[in-house]
Amino acid sequence: MKDFSTSFFHIDDFGFNMNQLKYTCLVLISCVLILSSYVQASDLLVSEIGASPIEEVIVTADLRNSLESELSTSLTIIDKENISLLSLQHLDDVLNYIPNLNFAGGTSRARHFQIRGIGERSQFGSPINPSVGFIVDDVDFTGIGSLGTLIDLLQIEVLRGPQGTRYGANALAGLINIKSQDPKDNQSAKIKLTLGEYNHETLSLILNQPLTESVSTRFVVEQHKSDGYYSNDFLNAKNTNSRDELTVRGKMKIHVNENWQIQLGITSIDIDNGYDTFSLDNSRTTFSDQPGKDAQKSKSLSLRSKWRLHNFDVQFIFASANSSLNYSYDEDWSFTGFHPFGYTSFDSYEREKDLRSFELRFISNEDFSLFQQDTSWIVGIYRQESEEDLLRQYTFLDSDYKSQYDFITTALFFQLDSSMGDQWSLSVGGRIEKRETTFRDTEGLDFDPNETLWGGRLSLIYDINLSSMIYTSISRGYKSGGFNTDGTLQADLREFDSEYLWEWEAGIKSNWNRLQLRAAIFYDQRRDQQVKSSLVETRIDGSTEFIDFLGNAAKGTNLGLELESHWFLNDAYTLNASLGFLVAKFDNFINEFGEDLSGREQSQAPNYNYHLGITWQQNEWSASFNLVGKDEFFFSDRHDLKSTQYNLLNANLSYKINQYRLSFWGRNLLDKDYTVRGFGSFGNDPRKNYIIEPYVQFGEPRIVGVSLEIEFGQ
Repeated sequence: MKDFSTSFFHIDDFGFNMNQLKYTCLVLISCVLILSSYVQASDLLVSEIGASPIEEVIVTADLRNSLESELSTSLTIIDKENISLLSLQHLDDVLNYIPNLNFAGGTSRARHFQIRGIGERSQFGSPINPSVGFIVDDVDFTGIGSLGTLIDLLQIEVLRGPQGTRYGANALAGLINIKSQDPKDNQSAKIKLTLGEYNHETLSLILNQPLTESVSTRFVVEQHKSDGYYSNDFLNAKNTNSRDELTVRGKMKIHVNENWQIQLGITSIDIDNGYDTFSLDNSRTTFSDQPGKDAQKSKSLSLRSKWRLHNFDVQFIFASANSSLNYSYDEDWSFTGFHPFGYTSFDSYEREKDLRSFELRFISNEDFSLFQQDTSWIVGIYRQESEEDLLRQYTFLDSDYKSQYDFITTALFFQLDSSMGDQWSLSVGGRIEKRETTFRDTEGLDFDPNETLWGGRLSLIYDINLSSMIYTSISRGYKSGGFNTDGTLQADLREFDSEYLWEWEAGIKSNWNRLQLRAAIFYDQRRDQQVKSSLVETRIDGSTEFIDFLGNAAKGTNLGLELESHWFLNDAYTLNASLGFLVAKFDNFINEFGEDLSGREQSQAPNYNYHLGITWQQNEWSASFNLVGKDEFFFSDRHDLKSTQYNLLNANLSYKINQYRLSFWGRNLLDKDYTVRGFGSFGNDPRKNYIIEPYVQFGEPRIVGVSLEIEFGQ
């Protein structure tokens, strides 16, 4: 068995302390600022060297749909060209390319995310209030993001830090926004077939069809299948951890007149994945006789309307979604009769979730700014209604467990952007949110908490020149409180309060002819931090079970930086690099065992992750080589098991002629074993008398494949 020890390095091993790290961050940013002072001179050379290849990108998650280079926040955009060039199929494939973004395993697809070390790790019986928002085409899928397929996307946007003004309680740590392609005015079609190892098969069709001069439509369908990366010896099968994912999406764009546009979207996603990942031998071979499921069926509708009036614009956004989810697993990880001391147990969670949201924005235009036309403004109202029903069927329950969890959120928000001369500007935003919650279950638990939350952001921007800016900001993020639903918990552990985060951030954004540079440093203070803990109970037969609960058990400090650069060396070669550096520690935390973890690193918070890549394009040929890596991190705050540190090599080679494109791709080409989920505080192997030992879930092994695309029209 592999040794998954916890004796990897810490920051202190290199002689750093928190103060030294702060100074190091400031020195790095100072160097960047010195470098940016030459940008003005470089502008004079543009006419001699040639036009810059850097294209401006619109951030659709912003309230104004602003240019990325103008936003005073740290964010990463993965656009359609990179998605195609890297042969990316699911959000899973993107995560390692984004600074300070992590995810917790324990599912078939990434669903629980952490930004800058903040985010949830799992969900079982109790409701959760996620710290990282997940939006797909205006529809809120926060906490149920298995449906992150990347077919026909415009871009993926990851906004780091509290997004309280934009998205409220579900974006304490940040936001992942996925935007698909809108209908175009021309007729076109694309067919793509991908084949790879582990019976990896993907077939997709994209059809863009104008109906009239003012109405265009776009239709997308994709079917993806794979055996998964585990085999089951007991069932003699290689597909108990399989993937079977169907995406169907339709969009319609209507130009009612020159001042009124409407866009309608309908999506159906059917994720029918297996879940059979944990082995008593810590290998890719399982022994379960009841492999689980990680399935999600979601149907959604979105409507976005924009009217341009004389003095301001009016935007109306409506979204509705119904999702059926099944998460289940063979708890004993073996078959009946595996061992005389063995037990048999199966756990299943079926959720039905309905969500509706309405948002109305009033946005100033150039004819109706405030304060002598120097200040643009946005005001809006938002309402979300959510209903979630749970059915849990568990071997050791006397009867099925059922619960109903509903909440209504109503929010008012505003943003003012003021020009303070030729180079300075100030942005102020705020949001106040009322949340009304009800919870009922078959154990007789009854909760009706209501609370009012607020957050906002203040940022100061200095434009060095037309292509570079620096900014500093302070923001307050929040997430609502909640309750634990296990009836065996003592009364003082049943409910917990809301959590708040204060963040200071400073950064620079520069487009320097052929070099694009983004850098940011941040300092977070978390108060009334919600921390997941567990009680371990011993059953009569000697096996153990977890009773998970959340509580306001800690204060924490998160400090770090993000760096991203794109260097267009010439018309053929481009260098891409990114780095996320993070120190996330508890200031005060005593866990459920009475252990003082003050000063310990928070879970799911690697000290660094990076991406280094080079792309080459010449006539019909293109190629990319990308190295991505991540430091070790604690899987949980209740034990000391850590992930493995890893570096992965990905590559792609493509040939395009006329409407045909053939690509050969590979991920994790060196076939490195790395872990994405682990448990280190219980025993589950009857052959060893249930001694406590580590158990892990592995990430994707080496996989290579080939893709063929055929395009029709422009």
